Amino acid sequence: MFIHGIVNKHFDAASNSGLPSVTPMLRRPPYRLTVFFFASLLAIPASHAFPQKNRQHHERKHLEREQIVALEGTWRQAAIGEDVVAMDKLLSDDYIGISSTGEVLTKTQQLDHMRDRQLVLDKLDTSEFKIKLIGNVAIVTSLAMVQGTSDGQPLQGAFRYTHVFQRLPTGIWKITNFEVTPTSRQHAHPATQAAQN
Repeated sequence: MFIHGIVNKHFDAASNSGLPSVTPMLRRPPYRLTVFFFASLLAIPASHAFPQKNRQHHERKHLEREQIVALEGTWRQAAIGEDVVAMDKLLSDDYIGISSTGEVLTKTQQLDHMRDRQLVLDKLDTSEFKIKLIGNVAIVTSLAMVQGTSDGQPLQGAFRYTHVFQRLPTGIWKITNFEVTPTSRQHAHPATQAAQN
């Protein structure tokens, strides 16, 4: 009886497994409770789980947008001021531009157009900026009110501009693509209209 009593004390009463054990074995938590616990963790919004990382992400995007807006201003000044040197710094070596007439221009051709004054802008007002950031690429669309001459002919009207910026490994943004799309508000200069009548 004495030995039997000792053996019984070493049985794990909590598990009811019938196996002798010196230390009591804990019961496994119910399956439903385990599932509920992990589901609760997954339901926590990322903004609460990683507030600092989320804040850093927004700050970086804000800084990138400011850089692109500043570059758009630099491009506008170079275009209206016929500043070939400044434009050369803005355009990437593999730059491709599409004019309002569908002409495709390389960087060299674009700069030659400026040097030869094939497109002269007396007025260039841009607005309605929309900036889309995707990794190292920024796509910018805007509305441009233009007044000047193209190939010696008066030009005036509204155009949609699309700039594609690419951030190089050095961290510098370059314009790699540019496209001009005439809008319904695009029209010839009044002097041209008078000559046609």
